[in-house]
Amino acid sequence: MKVIFQQDVKGKGKKGEIKNVSEGYARNYLFPNNLAVEASKGNVKTLEVKKQSEEKKAAEELEEAKRYKEELESLTVEVRAKSGEGGRLFGAISTKQIAETLKKMKKKVDKRKIMLDEPIRALGYTNVPIKLHPEVTATVKVHVVEE
Repeated sequence: MKVIFQQDVKGKGKKGEIKNVSEGYARNYLFPNNLAVEASKGNVKTLEVKKQSEEKKAAEELEEAKRYKEELESLTVEVRAKSGEGGRLFGAISTKQIAETLKKMKKKVDKRKIMLDEPIRALGYTNVPIKLHPEVTATVKVHVVEE
């Protein structure tokens, strides 16, 4: 019996796949647990429409991420910190501080998306990558200034 999986089923198939399974397995396990539906013409057509809308939505998200990348790359984020001799900071500039400064500039970025290997510990400019989308990464200039 051909079924369309509604959710991932370990060892059998992933969401949206059309697979052949035994009739008893489908009727006794998959259908009662809403893990799959029968692959009738109507259900297959619905699946195709759903896939097209998901692809369109994914393309829109990618375009939005690219536009936001251009906005962010035109900015220079200025962060103030106390420093000692030789431009060394007391403490460090973390992703949280960069995210808060961006928020004050009306740009919303999650601190977990900022790909900073280790906190900034010196005055001056630093290029910081921000992952906006799995395929889009923006690079923002962070300028650390003495307070």
